[in-house]
Amino acid sequence: MAQERAKLAQIDPVWARIKAEAEDAVKTEPLLGGMVHYSILHHPSLERALSYRISLKLANGEMSEQILREICDEAYGADPELAVAARADIVATHDRDPACHRFLQPLLFFKGFQAVQAHRIGHWLWLQGRKDLASFFQMRSSEMFGIDIHPAARVGRGIMIDHAHSIVIGETAVVGDNVSMLHSVTLGGTGKEDEDRHPKIGDGVLIGAGAKVLGNIRVGKCSRIAAGSVVLKEVPPCSTVAGVPARIVGEAGCDQPSVEMDQLLGSSK
Repeated sequence: MAQERAKLAQIDPVWARIKAEAEDAVKTEPLLGGMVHYSILHHPSLERALSYRISLKLANGEMSEQILREICDEAYGADPELAVAARADIVATHDRDPACHRFLQPLLFFKGFQAVQAHRIGHWLWLQGRKDLASFFQMRSSEMFGIDIHPAARVGRGIMIDHAHSIVIGETAVVGDNVSMLHSVTLGGTGKEDEDRHPKIGDGVLIGAGAKVLGNIRVGKCSRIAAGSVVLKEVPPCSTVAGVPARIVGEAGCDQPSVEMDQLLGSSK
């Protein structure tokens, strides 16, 4: 057993850690043993565990868990990037959310992480031309998690959505790598035009709670958007914007705002 764990840790350190934490969780709280076994320990890989968790959450009377698991397994088998991104999201959540102390927490309990993984499957379906099924994933994710991400929206790796309630990301939005956002963020359009109409968020951006970024505008890499701001114009890289409408109030304050999670205006690390 020890040799198997060591080998797994070399091949897939994220999954190895999740399994080790799951074994500890069963010992600590036996009442959760069944849930932990079905969700984690029963599966040979993170991909299979993700398929189980997503299908369990999204299944309803119109679409069975078994069918959804087959869809998720197909997606993970066809596109390894989906699971690579999921691993990056787990590490990002653990590193940036002070309430996350174990890798297994996002997989089992955090709706922001779960909603992003469901979106990744929906986006894969969208790219395959299976748009109605992708829309089903969007609908059920919105109903279950309170997060509405259009399946056409492009989302990078290392995404952390804290608390995650009432997130809205529009059809032509693009979210770069290593972005962090809090609850009630909207990446929306400004009208009903059927064209490129949603924000483009650069790598390493931090978006505060309740912020609204509207229109086909670019938010430069490693910038900060203060909580409650309404952003209607382009944001230069490495800057901080705040207000309604938002204006530049200074530099970002650090090299990696999305990692530091420093939301106090005027602060610097």
